[in-house]
Amino acid sequence: MQQAALLSQRFKTLFTFERIFLLLLIIAFILRFLLLDLKLLHHDEAIHSWFSYKLLTENTWAYDPSYHGPFLYFVTAGMFSAFGASDLVARLLPSLFGFLLIPLVYAIYRLGYISKNQTLLVSLFIAISPDMVYFSRFLRHDIFMLFFTFLLVIALFYYFERKQSRFAIIAAIATAGALCCKEEMPIILIIIGSFFLITLWQGRFSLPAPWKKDLIICILLVIALCCTLYTGFGGHPDTIIGKDTVLSPTGFHFDMKTTGWYKAIEHWTGMHNQQRLGGPWFYYIPLNLLYELPIFILALIGTIQILISGTALFAVYRRLKNFLRVRRFTLTVEDLAQVSSRQLKAAQATTLNSDTFFRFCVWWMVLTMAFYAYVGEKVPWLIIAQLLPMCFVAVYKLNWQKTVIALVGCIFLCVMVWHVAFVPADINEPIVQVQNSEEMRDVMRIMEGSDKIVIASKDYWPLPWYFRDTWNDKITLYSTVPEESVLTEDNAQVIILHDAESLPSISGYEKKTYKLSYWFSIYDNNRRLPEYYLLRDGKMGSINIDVFTLRNS
Repeated sequence: MQQAALLSQRFKTLFTFERIFLLLLIIAFILRFLLLDLKLLHHDEAIHSWFSYKLLTENTWAYDPSYHGPFLYFVTAGMFSAFGASDLVARLLPSLFGFLLIPLVYAIYRLGYISKNQTLLVSLFIAISPDMVYFSRFLRHDIFMLFFTFLLVIALFYYFERKQSRFAIIAAIATAGALCCKEEMPIILIIIGSFFLITLWQGRFSLPAPWKKDLIICILLVIALCCTLYTGFGGHPDTIIGKDTVLSPTGFHFDMKTTGWYKAIEHWTGMHNQQRLGGPWFYYIPLNLLYELPIFILALIGTIQILISGTALFAVYRRLKNFLRVRRFTLTVEDLAQVSSRQLKAAQATTLNSDTFFRFCVWWMVLTMAFYAYVGEKVPWLIIAQLLPMCFVAVYKLNWQKTVIALVGCIFLCVMVWHVAFVPADINEPIVQVQNSEEMRDVMRIMEGSDKIVIASKDYWPLPWYFRDTWNDKITLYSTVPEESVLTEDNAQVIILHDAESLPSISGYEKKTYKLSYWFSIYDNNRRLPEYYLLRDGKMGSINIDVFTLRNS
């Protein structure tokens, strides 16, 4: 007995909260930075890298709502300037911002809103979540926006708790950063802001004395930062004020339809209605079941617990039991003691502000899920904005049963992280959306050994990124397939055609088909979903290209 107690004491001394948290940081760092260039850039990643490279080399960037806000392009161009342009460098900042989500969890702990065990479990979820890891190793705007959103949330809670203006400034910087990432951020701001307005109205929080001055400063700071980035540091003022804006003694001319913000609203409402990448309203629920199963289950339990907290379910149960036994709803003295004991323990477990924080997380999670369920554009990277608050809801009223479920479930999460992020092959997973095939490495090796290349296809990304320095020198591009004589007139060593528009053969050339990109096909797997869930195999959809190489070249 004494030895067991001694062993337990040594275990507690060795595995302190600080040491475990540091270990989680190390795990998260490794998962986000290890072998960053293991896989080819995704279609969107290649385009974002290309635009960033053009910004650096030609200063050609201008806001286009199709490709979202300026933050990604300016910071990525800065990385290219400092470390050179490559796949690895392109993914460094997304990995860093994804990693920094975990230190921000510690900031919530410092406020006293979550316990040490809750802090460790939330950090573990974020560290090994397949979606968090995958999209932290992915050059898209979403991981940047998620970081700034979380920073904003923390800054607001600190502002109302500590009553210090510096946290309002941090909130303003975070707001501007998020707005410079993606066009849906104003909706996220409404979701977050509405909760704080309600809590202020309910008296759960109070405003600091200088709140009016802080608000004015923050609004001006957000406007200044957004205008600076969206205009390309003043190079494109029409993004904000429109084209041909004139202020003269005779009047003021302003064409709202030429502004960037009007074009953003017009473009994305159009995409919503068009549903170019559409899906059912429950699109993200199967993704959670595929990749985030333990987090999703625990969050569902936590949501129910939060919604019914304050309802004395144990007392109701006892009253019903007494009614069935003695036909009376009143509680016995023993029952009253047990109910009071449970209520006292529940009150000790959470403070008022802790309860407010968890209610905010449910509000944040449910409304964000509802928003993305409504939006017509359904893509897998949008899940991380829903997943972050879900990680907190999952640890509400954490007990040993939930802890066991979480730790066992982490085995599932680890297997999925390995599968989606560290298998150097084409994987049949919805998370990849439309990923460039690893077969393109063979195509690019053939191209690198050739001096003259002809591409006749509307689908050819990510090739412009990978041949950015020689694209104009060695590659001739046609959007459609011309006559064979046109393709061969310059004795091109390599001819690349879309397989759907390809030629049966070209005299003097050998032909081989490669996958350009691939995706999970629900149409080819919908009759075998249980088998697919376990094996993660099956037929994939793909875009293919035919590569003709000159014989004896």
